[in-house]
Amino acid sequence: MSTRVAAKTTKPARGRATAPGRITFVGSGPGDPGLLTLRAEQTIAGARTVYTDPDVPQTVLDMVGTALPVEPVETDEDAADATTAKGRKGEPAVRNPATVAPALGEPAEVAKTLLAQARHGLDVVRLVAGDPLSSDAVLAEVNAVARTQIAFEIVPGLAPATAVPTYAGMALGSAHTEADVRGEVDWAALAAAPSPLVLSATAEHLADTASALVENGLAPQTPVAVTAQGSTCKQKTVEATLATLNEAGAGLPGPLVVTVGKVVGQRNKLSWWESRALYGWTVLVPRTKDQAAEMSNRLRAHGSIPMEVPTIAVEPPRSPAQMERAVKGLVDGRYQWVVFTSTNAVRAVWEKFIEFGLDARAFSGVKIACVGEQTAAKVRAFGIEPELLPTGEQSSLGMLEVFPPFDDVFDPVNRVLLPRADIATETLAEGLRDRGWEIDDVTAYRTVRAAPPPASTREMIKSGDFDAVCFTSSSTVRNLVGIAGKPHARTIVACIGPKTAETAIEFGLRVDVQPETASVEDLVEALAAHASRLRAEGALPPPRKKPRRSRS
Repeated sequence: MSTRVAAKTTKPARGRATAPGRITFVGSGPGDPGLLTLRAEQTIAGARTVYTDPDVPQTVLDMVGTALPVEPVETDEDAADATTAKGRKGEPAVRNPATVAPALGEPAEVAKTLLAQARHGLDVVRLVAGDPLSSDAVLAEVNAVARTQIAFEIVPGLAPATAVPTYAGMALGSAHTEADVRGEVDWAALAAAPSPLVLSATAEHLADTASALVENGLAPQTPVAVTAQGSTCKQKTVEATLATLNEAGAGLPGPLVVTVGKVVGQRNKLSWWESRALYGWTVLVPRTKDQAAEMSNRLRAHGSIPMEVPTIAVEPPRSPAQMERAVKGLVDGRYQWVVFTSTNAVRAVWEKFIEFGLDARAFSGVKIACVGEQTAAKVRAFGIEPELLPTGEQSSLGMLEVFPPFDDVFDPVNRVLLPRADIATETLAEGLRDRGWEIDDVTAYRTVRAAPPPASTREMIKSGDFDAVCFTSSSTVRNLVGIAGKPHARTIVACIGPKTAETAIEFGLRVDVQPETASVEDLVEALAAHASRLRAEGALPPPRKKPRRSRS
């Protein structure tokens, strides 16, 4: 688990009274961040000082402090001690000001640390896996805090014992029995309790659990399901019996949820989480950091594990003069149309508007065209409805099919503003000129090759550890191959549109998936449909064999 700066007790200035802070115990649920309560999500996002359990997933820890204003990084030492995000060229690097540290020691020691922080005026969040009051250790911390005058709050979390069986496709019904077999257990009472049994355990407890339940009356052939990493995209459920439980569950990582009883037989009908189209796939997302979120979220919805590897970085043009003249031209009525070819172009123009104190009214009297739905959505986010989108292929060629020719009777102005990347092709500009328009082809931003990913990621790409890769532009293809090498032949290649596919083929890649409409949503849906079809045909690429370790 990666942590940010370890929290340090901050002492108030001498002679100045400090109001004590509040301690909030927050349940992070079973693992899926989507199962956080709204209150938990808000508390985590606004937290500055957090002490966490080791079982809290990284996806939840990544949410800590995201609602706080970022802080500039002033020195190299600060950068080494904090999670930083580098700004565009000429802008300062920034960091999340929150601190995350592990909750170390016995419950009394953890409570002492929390109270020390609160007495010095800090609001402290104690982040707990599952539900705070379902853990005896955390309950001891809560009781220790409750004996003081420090204010505290408890934000419940969804308990793994109820959520994980649901994610594994087992209906517990209105009566079931929960127990934690990692501590002292009354085995006779547990074996006689209403079924199904839902047990919290680790792999080391499985053998003793099975033996004790059989010794106290349960049949050795009683069905059992063991679920590891429940409710995450790494969830794995194995079925066994009490007789084979230890062997089946050996090596499963982390806390386990063991479900015992007839409900295990329902999994073939109710297993919804692990049966999704891309479940368990690792998918490479070669997008800039600020553009990867939508695709990654859609991939997770289909059960895959996205890994974001930025292949391009977006920077301002070397000289701002072109863009400044273009914005002045918009205000002065120089243009009949503005054609946006990417969300980056929309963002670049809007940033220039903000710089000059302008807003959406600067587009008054100007028609807006967008080459795709993603770009149009970005324009709509600023309160503007585009007049023109392609009806077919969402690309430069698709735009040219629907773009009207210049009419000297009906068009008062014959000029089109085309704010684009520095490496954009001439297809669109030439096509618009052929239709009688004068074009101001302006460099709104530059795309530069990102730094190479870590060596481990490069090895995954070359050796086939990625099940699929989703390319969203020709530049992502070129740059990925340039900084990390070609994806392995077993990796399924999905391209957002024909130009991207053409580039992939030029680099010797086999294009397996291309949606009819060039959008992130359709690209992910097409990949999911392709995977489902291959699975139905029994034609999925075989799993990569792990290299054998050489014997010493």
